[in-house]
Amino acid sequence: MTPPPLRVAMVAGEASGDLLGSLLLKGMHQCWPDMCAGGIGGPQMARMGFDAWWPSECLAVRGYVEVLRHYRGISRIREAVAERLLADPPRAFIGIDAPDFNLGLEERLKRAGIPSIHFVCPSIWAWRGGRAKRIARSADQVLCLFPFEPELLRAHGVAATYVGHPLADVIPMVPDQADARRALGLPEDATVLALLPGSRRSEIQYIAPALLQAARLLQSQRPELRFVLPVVPGLEAMLEPLIQAHGPRDLQLLAGRSHEALAACDLTLIASGTATLEAALFKRPMVIAYRMHPLSWQLMKRMAYQPWVGLPNILCRDFVVPELIQEACTPQALAQEALRWLDQHERRAQLQERFAALHQQLRCDTATRATDAIAKAISA
Repeated sequence: MTPPPLRVAMVAGEASGDLLGSLLLKGMHQCWPDMCAGGIGGPQMARMGFDAWWPSECLAVRGYVEVLRHYRGISRIREAVAERLLADPPRAFIGIDAPDFNLGLEERLKRAGIPSIHFVCPSIWAWRGGRAKRIARSADQVLCLFPFEPELLRAHGVAATYVGHPLADVIPMVPDQADARRALGLPEDATVLALLPGSRRSEIQYIAPALLQAARLLQSQRPELRFVLPVVPGLEAMLEPLIQAHGPRDLQLLAGRSHEALAACDLTLIASGTATLEAALFKRPMVIAYRMHPLSWQLMKRMAYQPWVGLPNILCRDFVVPELIQEACTPQALAQEALRWLDQHERRAQLQERFAALHQQLRCDTATRATDAIAKAISA
């Protein structure tokens, strides 16, 4: 008798988790062509055949105040997912990032005998180190994006495997800037700035106005500059009035296409998060920006272990790119740091060398490594 196809459940929070989930699904389908997967995911996972019971956007909340505001609805979703999976257990559950949602769910499923895998080590090396004990209770295996993470987790009794970063496999070592500009209808000889204010509603609320005002200041000093802004589907209506109120003339709004924007640009003003690592893999200079609700910031600031916020700086262990966080994130400061990048060719060249070395370190066929680790967890 032919065995039934492998069935797994997955939960990916927000746009970055959707991207990671789609890359993981691609590798898993190569190993298990008949595999079926369902849970919480976004459009990129759906294109890989994923059955999204809820959209990943429903988990796109950051900051204590913002989470509290949505806590009841998110808790209902988690309870519904748990009941569905406990009633009809999959061969494995894979939580993709979103640790505040996934770890509790994984712990419950693990107790019921469902192998639970967490993809993306929570940043216990940056803040909230106490979560390591919860990870040990929740996950049978953690798939780590960065090489220093497995040893840290194993010290807490957590089985972990370094799989590299899937974006390092799909982003070319030498991006084709000319081709990206042709695809976006941009002049090949233009100086292009990409504005990436984030993929959450709270990020659009707190960060987008400062980025747009900075772009307007830059345009007043350098009228030849061109600006592109990729927007996550569903957030256009929230962004458009902000662009009208604060943005530069002729800003090109893109539906998604953030990788094309990063390939095409000379510089990016960008919200802290996974997108900053993408910008580093595209070897682009950047100014990292972040703002959140003041109370959320006060709580998070007290728990930070490192002087850096942005992933490129954390991975390079240095302030290789400027970070303008909370009160420091003003349009004037953003514009000033952008002009410094534009005027310092040698500094840009040095940064590209550091980012190329980082890219090589993170490139190691993540889909295959992750699939092998998942297969071991399932058969254990």
